[in-house]
Amino acid sequence: MRLSKIKRETKYEKRYSVTMGELTTQVTYIKRYILGLPVRTLHKYRETYYGKVKDCKDCEITA
Repeated sequence: MRLSKIKRETKYEKRYSVTMGELTTQVTYIKRYILGLPVRTLHKYRETYYGKVKDCKDCEITA
C-alpha cells in the first residue's frame, strides 16, 4: 500500500492579467497526498490560448 501519492487536478478559474484583462482559464494543480489527505501544492500552472504553459504567479485571482 502506498502512503503518498501525487495527483494532478484541472479546474476552471477566473484570472486577471494586466495585458489581457479578465479571463477564464484552466488551471492545473499538482498536489501531494499522504493517506488520502492533501498535504501541499507542489506546482500550479495554466495553458494559454496558443498552447504555451505559464506559471500562475504572473496572474492574480479576481474576486
